[in-house]
Amino acid sequence: MIAMTHPSTAQTSVTTPTIIPIETPTLGDRSYLAHDGEVALVVDPQRDIDRVLELASAEGVRITHVFETHIHNDYVTGGLALARHTGAAYVVNGADDVAYDRTPISDGDVVEVGPSLRVRAIATPGHTFTHLSYALTAAGEPVAVFTGGSLLFGATGRPDLLGQEHTHDLVHAQYHSAQRLADELPDTTEVLPTHGFGSFCSATQSEATDSTIGQEKRSNPVLTSSEQDYVDALLDGLDAYPAYYVHMAPANSAGPPAPDLSLPAQAQPAELRRRIEAGEWVVDLRTRTVFATGHVPGSLNFGLDGGFATYFGWLIEWGTPLTLLGETEADVTAAQRELVRIGIDRPAAAAAGGPRDWTDQPLASFPRATFADLDQVRHHRDVVILDVRRTAEFAAARIEGALHIPLHELPKRLDEVPDAEVWVHCAGGYRASVAASFLSAAHRKLVAIDDSFSNAEATGLHLLTDDIEVTR
Repeated sequence: MIAMTHPSTAQTSVTTPTIIPIETPTLGDRSYLAHDGEVALVVDPQRDIDRVLELASAEGVRITHVFETHIHNDYVTGGLALARHTGAAYVVNGADDVAYDRTPISDGDVVEVGPSLRVRAIATPGHTFTHLSYALTAAGEPVAVFTGGSLLFGATGRPDLLGQEHTHDLVHAQYHSAQRLADELPDTTEVLPTHGFGSFCSATQSEATDSTIGQEKRSNPVLTSSEQDYVDALLDGLDAYPAYYVHMAPANSAGPPAPDLSLPAQAQPAELRRRIEAGEWVVDLRTRTVFATGHVPGSLNFGLDGGFATYFGWLIEWGTPLTLLGETEADVTAAQRELVRIGIDRPAAAAAGGPRDWTDQPLASFPRATFADLDQVRHHRDVVILDVRRTAEFAAARIEGALHIPLHELPKRLDEVPDAEVWVHCAGGYRASVAASFLSAAHRKLVAIDDSFSNAEATGLHLLTDDIEVTR
């Protein structure tokens, strides 16, 4: 096993590389810094490169190479900015059409990183046509492979992000790429993917936090199934992915600069009201619990405690002016950091404090409830049940009679929600609160269900699937 560490447990062996994952859990991704105690390489860095620079400084190493496994579809890279800041070589597939100078690399090329580390490029098309994996060698032996969006923990990267016209070719390429990695690398080789920790770039999700080639040979469907079985299962399981993905590859091909994380101008109540009336987004970053008890009328709720960037980027119409409302300036800064990772660089304004500081109007609010409450209320009055989960979730199990509008479609389909008392739910509460904020802004009568969908069956609610009745 290689030395997988956290910043607080740095190692400086020149024979065994130290590899430190840099987590971005809100997007479900990892970047990596690997070093031999003196020089370091970075793989697939996120846009906010200050995290990488601080880590390299703490480890006492100099970054000499920055590698991209592919032109990313789920976030804006920090690779070019990091290379320019450190003077490192920016290593990108020579076949990628990019607008900046890079160190081109192709299948089989070997890059020496300092006296003890070597990186070999392995063509692994499937997630994209030009995807590369990088085998890290120390003392002449492969010890790890950075697999990007190719071989993931128990899964592979999805093959449909370049358009349906390419999916057939890419899914078959993905199968053969995984076979190649399994054939060429020792079973002890650590597998270090970029995606697969909640990222929609992964075809399926796994709870694993580490793995090896040997482990994947035993458990990953791409390595345990026939090609056709793998292809059929993967394609059958694909669901919608965030709309903002369409903007990521063009940004990464153009060469994104380092982000500006300075605070935006502070807005007063009159300005906030004007922005809402103009159709701009004024986004409340507080938790769904406090938002429900009182918020600025017309504001939208994307709490920092959930999948903030993913759902925000999925729902916003690109280019819509944005104002951020946080309890503290630190909350606003945290949201900015999340947003620059998906290419939303400068909010128009911000405000810190609470809703009484943000408006001189009466606050809006709505009640929260559980699935048990829903079961009880249906005995004595009719209500609309709005399910905002994704299509695959709805097909797996749903409440009989529920209206299904996936959250990412709701802003443009609000007129399909009947003018009645609406009880909105998702799988755990976060998406329901986002949906409730849109309904509240539209002056609808609503209740937000803040509960786990797994409790719906226990209450006695009648659940259906596409095939069978689940319960009573």
